[in-house]
Amino acid sequence: MSTIGSPLRVLFVGESWVKHTIHMKGFDQFHSTEYEEGAGFFLGCLNDAGFDVTYVRGHEITLRFPRSPEEIDEFDVIVISDIGSNSFLLPDESFLRSERSPNRLGLVADYVKRGGGLVMVGGYLSFTGIDGKGRFGMSPLADPLPVAMLPYDDRVERSEGVEVEVCQPDHPVLGGTPPEWPHLLGYNKLIAKPDATVVARVGEDPMLVVGQHGDGRTAAFASDLAPHWAPQEFLDWPHYGEMWTAIVSWTAQAQKAPALGEKVS
Repeated sequence: MSTIGSPLRVLFVGESWVKHTIHMKGFDQFHSTEYEEGAGFFLGCLNDAGFDVTYVRGHEITLRFPRSPEEIDEFDVIVISDIGSNSFLLPDESFLRSERSPNRLGLVADYVKRGGGLVMVGGYLSFTGIDGKGRFGMSPLADPLPVAMLPYDDRVERSEGVEVEVCQPDHPVLGGTPPEWPHLLGYNKLIAKPDATVVARVGEDPMLVVGQHGDGRTAAFASDLAPHWAPQEFLDWPHYGEMWTAIVSWTAQAQKAPALGEKVS
């Protein structure tokens, strides 16, 4: 993990996908394929704050995600966003060749217990996810995360928009950002654990929950960091980057959250 005076080291995982489209024009059809990433603005905010960010895309997990305690301890905090547990639990060597392989989510759970930070951000393949395909409630991360997860599809789709109530506006995880957030268009329905702290919510549903696991800290953000659940108004919010750098800094147990452009130690 980082030494005094060195940048906060963040491992960001997920927020990438491939779209394979069938175009039908009367009798004929053809296919096209696109690769997309959804976290560019979020990652730009972390880079602007001086974090040392390593980005592991969804299709890179088998090759690039840490395979040992020594490798994972190089980071101060891990952020997982919109990538299901299967991508960690079914590496190529196990799924394709029936070979033993380190349990990467088990490594994350042990890392948090030793003092590492873990942030999970919501999305269609976060927590339980669409059609239950995220499946993190059946993974080793069920223990360190500060929330319990539903055993079925946990999406709450709110196309009309929902207002977030920040119920702990002075909690340091928010870095002093204003309690008035832009609207959101949906989230994963979660259940805060009894020893966790609900910092923000929508009605009775937690939106931002933080907790302690062993010597480490964890945070669960129930909605998205980018469209579609987080609309453009959320990305354009002047405090978007400040809030996310605060969440990451607090979870990593940095002494304070930086202002944008301020280097982090």
